[in-house]
Amino acid sequence: MGNTFGHLFRVTTFGESHGGGVGVVIDGCPPQLEISEAEIQVELDRRRPGQSKITTPRKELDTCEIVSGVFEGKTLGTPISILVRNKDVRSQDYNEMTDTYRPSHADATYDAKYGIRNWQGGGRSSARETIGRVAAGAIAKKILHQVAGVEIVGYVKRIKDLEGIIDPNQVTLDQVESNIVRCPDSECADRMIELIERIGREGDSTGGVVECVARQVPKGLGMPVFDKLEADLAKGVMSLPASKGFEIGSGFAGTLMTGSEHNDEFYTDEQGEIRTRTNRSGGIQGGISNGENIIIRVAFKPTATIRKEQRTVNSLGEETILAAKGRHDPCVLPRAVPMVEAMMALVLCDHLLRHQGQTGTFRPKLGQAG
Repeated sequence: MGNTFGHLFRVTTFGESHGGGVGVVIDGCPPQLEISEAEIQVELDRRRPGQSKITTPRKELDTCEIVSGVFEGKTLGTPISILVRNKDVRSQDYNEMTDTYRPSHADATYDAKYGIRNWQGGGRSSARETIGRVAAGAIAKKILHQVAGVEIVGYVKRIKDLEGIIDPNQVTLDQVESNIVRCPDSECADRMIELIERIGREGDSTGGVVECVARQVPKGLGMPVFDKLEADLAKGVMSLPASKGFEIGSGFAGTLMTGSEHNDEFYTDEQGEIRTRTNRSGGIQGGISNGENIIIRVAFKPTATIRKEQRTVNSLGEETILAAKGRHDPCVLPRAVPMVEAMMALVLCDHLLRHQGQTGTFRPKLGQAG
C-alpha cells in the first residue's frame, strides 16, 4: 500500500505525526553489521524538530529504540525494527483543520481517497514519517561506507532566490553542519537565515533546493530498463514530503547545450581506470553508475501550512478562510538535507546488494580478458 521501498534492502515506515510513535522495519540488512542506537541517533538529531530558530519549535528528542534484529551490537540478518515515540503532541492546535482543508496540503486528497484522515498534525502525510527513512538511511550509509567507501553529503544549495556557491566534489559534512541552514557557503548562509526569519515572522514560508553528492560509488550499480539508478533515485527523493522537482548532473541546464558540449569524454587515469573528463551525466550513464560522483538536486516547495489567511473550503465544499495555527517550519530545507541523504543511501545500498547478487564481485575490468 505504498509504505515499502526497495527490493533487497527493503524498508517499511509506519506511524502518524500525533500517534503513539513512528518508525521503520528494515528487511534484507546483511548480518553481523555493527550498529548502535547512538549511530542512528546522530542522523535523527539532524532531522529532528526544534533544533534551531528557523525550524518548527516542536520539542521532540526523537530518541530511537532498536526493538528487533540486533543482538550484542550486531545485525542478525532478521528484520530490524526501530521505534521513535511521539512526546510533544499538541493536537488541539489542529482543531480548526478537522473539516477545513489547508491549501496545497494533503488534507483534501486524503479525504478524497480514503474518506477518512488523521487531521492531527497531518497524520501520515506529515514529514514526521521521514524519521523511519532517516533511521534506515543511517544503516544503509554504514553498509555503503564499509563495503565500498561511499560517502554521501547533502546540503542546502538554494533558498528562494539565494543560491550558494558549493563544489560538490570537495564539500564536507563539517562545512554543512557549520550553520543552522546547512549551506556550506557561509556568506550565503547568513543571508538565507535572515530571509527565513523574515518570512517566518510574516506568517509565510519559502522553498528551495537541496543538492546531494555520493562519492566513491562503485561502477555498475543500476538495472536497465525500468530500474535505472537515476529513476530509482528520482522515485526515492520525490516521495519525500514537499518535493517538487528532481535533477541529476547537468539537469535541465543540459537542454541548453549541444551534444559536443554536453558529452563526457572518456580517458584512462594513472591507475588504469576508465574515467570521464567532465561529469555532466552526474555519475550515471545508461541508468548505471560509471564511478564518477553522483550529484542530484531536489526542489522543495514552500511549507503548505502557514499563519497567513488563505481562502479554502471545508469537507462540505463550503468556502471559508483559514489562518493555520500549530508549529511548522517556515522552510523545510535545513531538515530536508538528512532526508535526501537517507533516500540516496537507501537506493544505493539496495542497488549495491542487487548488483552483487546478480553479477558477483569478481569481474574483469574493461580491456582485460574474461
